[in-house]
Amino acid sequence: MGELGVVVVGAGYFAREHLAAWAAHPETRLLAVVDRDPARAEAAAAEFGGRALGDLDAALALGPGLVDLAVPPEAHLPLIGRCTAARVPTICQKPFCGGLDGARRAVELAAATGTPLIVHENFRFQPWWRRIGAEIGAGRIGAPYQVTVRLRPGDGQGPDAYLGRQPYFREMPRLLVHETAVHLIDVMCFLLGEPEWVWADLRRLNPAVAGEDAGIVVLGFPGEVRGLFDGNRLADHAARDPRRVMGEGLAEGSAGTLALDGDGGLSFRAHGAREAEPIALEVGCGFGGGCVAALQAHVAEHLLRGAALENEAASYLATLEIVEAAYASDAEGRRMALKGGTG
Repeated sequence: MGELGVVVVGAGYFAREHLAAWAAHPETRLLAVVDRDPARAEAAAAEFGGRALGDLDAALALGPGLVDLAVPPEAHLPLIGRCTAARVPTICQKPFCGGLDGARRAVELAAATGTPLIVHENFRFQPWWRRIGAEIGAGRIGAPYQVTVRLRPGDGQGPDAYLGRQPYFREMPRLLVHETAVHLIDVMCFLLGEPEWVWADLRRLNPAVAGEDAGIVVLGFPGEVRGLFDGNRLADHAARDPRRVMGEGLAEGSAGTLALDGDGGLSFRAHGAREAEPIALEVGCGFGGGCVAALQAHVAEHLLRGAALENEAASYLATLEIVEAAYASDAEGRRMALKGGTG
């Protein structure tokens, strides 16, 4: 099938993860890096490959097979409009189009032109969640009872919270769920399917930030199965690298429990047993155990060979609907029905 030519729009903090993964993939070639800052585009192109450009139209003229948008949410929809008009498959970072309304419009644009549109939702591609999904699917834990995720990055304390890495977090009116929990809500849906309802209790603990930074979100899945997100950006957890997993997790069922520690270690304890046995994982380099490279390889496999695709924008709308329902639940003090489920 040959190489997949890729254009990356954005050369900022997290865009570097995208660029490094495309540059390392054996069947993709970076055609261009597009950024409004010429110096930043030139530095990224010099390091990872391709031409440094300041405009998307010039990059589209190179005939890419994929455009990867790694830019702030307010830029998503206009750029998606230009990519879909040119019928170039597009992958877009989250928060996707800034929220549900913009995301729905982006999906309409993609559908109208028949252009593949994918969300760069990479947490579900972390090796520990992929393995947990495989173990649940193979019946390792028996009938699932609950998946619990504890987010504890420990980076949200004090008046200088987030200034060192992601200062825009401080001004976001919606922080914990919109920016961070959305990843792990998507993970729970990957593991357990479509929830029927959501309940949330959200709090703002640090007065230096505008949005909520702690809270609990409960998802009700069919068969009385539950998903529990327990997040607190001020609290930390025991890990050599607090950003590797950013917390801990459990998948509990009738036959036993899978436990994920803060370093990405995974173990299984059979029901009734006192000791857990470790599960070996193949973990990649980079953020989240190589989840960016894993997601991008998944997209390349689809575009090059027609493999099945996860994280299509149309299906991702369901995740964004859960996010909106979580905020509504917190505001109204009740659980909210999802897609015909019972509240």
